[in-house]
Amino acid sequence: MSLILAVAKNRVLNLRRDRAAFVLAFVLPVAFFTIFAGIFAGAGRAATRQIALVVVDEDQSDASKRFVAGLKAEAGLSVGLKPGREDDPAGPLYTAAEAEHVVRKGDVSAALIIPKGFGEKAIAFGPGADRVALRLLADSADPIAPQVVNGLVQKVAMTSMPASLARTGMAEVDRWSGGLTPEQKTRMEAAIGEIDKPRGDGTAAPAPRGGGGLVAVETKDVVGEKKRNPTVTFYAAGLGVMFLLFSAAGAGGALIEEAESGTLDRILSTRASMTKLLLGKLLYLAGIGIAQLTLMFVWGAVLFGLELWNHIPGFLIMTVATALAASAFGLMLASVCRSRMQLVALSNLSILLMSALGGSLFPRFLMSERLQKIGLITLNAWALDGFQKIFWRDEPVWAIWPQVTVLVGLGVAFFLVARRLAERWEAA
Repeated sequence: MSLILAVAKNRVLNLRRDRAAFVLAFVLPVAFFTIFAGIFAGAGRAATRQIALVVVDEDQSDASKRFVAGLKAEAGLSVGLKPGREDDPAGPLYTAAEAEHVVRKGDVSAALIIPKGFGEKAIAFGPGADRVALRLLADSADPIAPQVVNGLVQKVAMTSMPASLARTGMAEVDRWSGGLTPEQKTRMEAAIGEIDKPRGDGTAAPAPRGGGGLVAVETKDVVGEKKRNPTVTFYAAGLGVMFLLFSAAGAGGALIEEAESGTLDRILSTRASMTKLLLGKLLYLAGIGIAQLTLMFVWGAVLFGLELWNHIPGFLIMTVATALAASAFGLMLASVCRSRMQLVALSNLSILLMSALGGSLFPRFLMSERLQKIGLITLNAWALDGFQKIFWRDEPVWAIWPQVTVLVGLGVAFFLVARRLAERWEAA
């Protein structure tokens, strides 16, 4: 028994000394739990992420204005009516063309067009009923948003337009009951008028609860309706960037092995400088990274219909910028660490956390707004945004300049940090 305890105690002491094993056993699981708990924490609560929705009211009737007010009051929606500041009374309202443009650009996931005549024929019962349909312009890159908006539209229609609901019901009763008397119609109109009066807080009286589908909604996918297998782009970019980071970190570890074996000292004793050595390694790692991403996207194009051949210039620019940033990141990790085991622990921790926050493991558009902003500290997020612009939104090459600028800037910063930390090998 004493031998068993001695062995167990020895392993505990070794774990305390082995920082890499300690990080992989305790730090990484807790960090992952924290991130994914933050992502899914709202799933079981009433409060979920707000969906940005542009609304265009072409009807401008009392009913449509009341409907728009109901949408703005809905907690699950962040409604925009103007391209500029919402509180600017003189600012122009969105047009249908402008609403479709912002959806195509990816600024919002959905736009709702309220056509003329909606106020008169907003609600009707039964299939084939005579009603004016709302037009929902959606970006299927976020498949959740249009479904949520559609459900909330039905809810708001019931709560914000009780008079329309009541009049429709009266018309159905009149149709199927053999006809109401003039006196009955007068009394019902008077009751409907009371329903439609605003209360003290400025809202209409609540409508009775009932089934959904009262308002017709025609959904149009303005971005992905002509795309083949659109999710392939997301997975090719997301997984490609993540494994590129792992590959760069692993290959950068050769610097540590050279230092431990004395090879680095012999190299530095020649005319080679540390700066040239690091630049050479950066060039090699970037070349490997470009080959990896190219293979990933070509494989996706051949097997899954990824539209690579129509986007070669944008793909090449994003691939080079991403490979440079990832390679410099791998060199920086290698310069920070003192041993291979430290590099394994640090690279696993940092790359997996960056991939989770940056969207490689879980789409950022499904995260809360706060986590989406936090994700912008990772190179994964900028790389994925750039690839999505090229492959999903078919934007011109010049449109990816923010992503390319950030990635190149991160690459330069990582390389400078690596060069600064590598001075310890020159002094040895």
